[in-house]
Amino acid sequence: MSEKLKVGVLGGTGMVGQRFISLLENHPWFEVTTIAASPRSAGKTYEEAVGGRWKMDTPMPERVKSIVVMNVNEVEQVSRQVDFVFSAVDMTKDEIKKIEEAYAKTETPVVSNNSAHRWTPDVPMVVPEINPEHMAVIESQKKRLGTTRGFVAVKPNCSIQSYAPALTAWKEFEPYEVVATTYQAISGAGKTFADWPEMVGNIIPYIGGEEEKSEKEPLRIWGKVEDGVIKPAEGPVITCQCIRVPVLNGHTAAVFVKFRKKPTKEELIDRLVHFSGEPQRLQLPSAPKQFIQYLEEDNRPQVALDVDYEKGMGISVGRLREDTVYDWKFVGLSHNTVRGAAGGAILCAELLKAQGYITKK
Repeated sequence: MSEKLKVGVLGGTGMVGQRFISLLENHPWFEVTTIAASPRSAGKTYEEAVGGRWKMDTPMPERVKSIVVMNVNEVEQVSRQVDFVFSAVDMTKDEIKKIEEAYAKTETPVVSNNSAHRWTPDVPMVVPEINPEHMAVIESQKKRLGTTRGFVAVKPNCSIQSYAPALTAWKEFEPYEVVATTYQAISGAGKTFADWPEMVGNIIPYIGGEEEKSEKEPLRIWGKVEDGVIKPAEGPVITCQCIRVPVLNGHTAAVFVKFRKKPTKEELIDRLVHFSGEPQRLQLPSAPKQFIQYLEEDNRPQVALDVDYEKGMGISVGRLREDTVYDWKFVGLSHNTVRGAAGGAILCAELLKAQGYITKK
């Protein structure tokens, strides 16, 4: 009998679900034993259900090909098979809220890539290097749900990963005003160029709901647990534009920052490269050894060269320079479906296991 925790992937046939399955191949703690998806996929093997829609660069893991896909709506049956689940379901926000809480109420922890619960006051939304202490709010959530081990935890939007870690590393210098423009890959919409040929050689200056998420979610990450809920921070003020660009993987951000305290360039770079958190201290399996790298070259970071830094779990920063209107400006890059989606959720699950929230049933 495997000592690994038995994992289910809800929404396992979609792009993020596929990323979960590819990243969990050979994971030292977790083993995918169950895949659930829409009723039209249920009853087929995973290989049949995905068909020609496998979107990862690496082949489908052999071990999952013959797993028979379950109906994600059959919550009790799926829950009996697993110790916890990752959620990447493609539903309306209200449907996602309902089904994730339904799984939690079967005493099955849910680690979600979805946005539905990001503003539920007692649901932790965590970047493990930044706010691991927010997992403590789970105790209040379990009281509300009437559970002993079931809960929902989420990771934040993929777009903020390319700049929120840098701003966190610079907290002592008190950033108070931020302008960010994100240049976002098409895989963030669950697409490849084969699916979305009109994106070739094109830019679309709108991604629904993305700007509000990019402006508000960092404040929740920087907030505090008070009276059993997360109280968002009041600053810095962030304004954002989000643009879809013809890149497969990798969200780039061009960012301008004003600081109350005036750091030097050397101080800013020093704080970036020495920034680490609980995942590094605990040596979690998916944790990058160095969370943020600083690149000195004028033409870096580049998606083609840097998106897979630390297996896609690290953040790359470059072009840090003084600005004529703001104090400093920089360019950040993160892998949107690894650190920004499935990989970030897996790191959250590793942290939850280390903290004792996820155990064998």
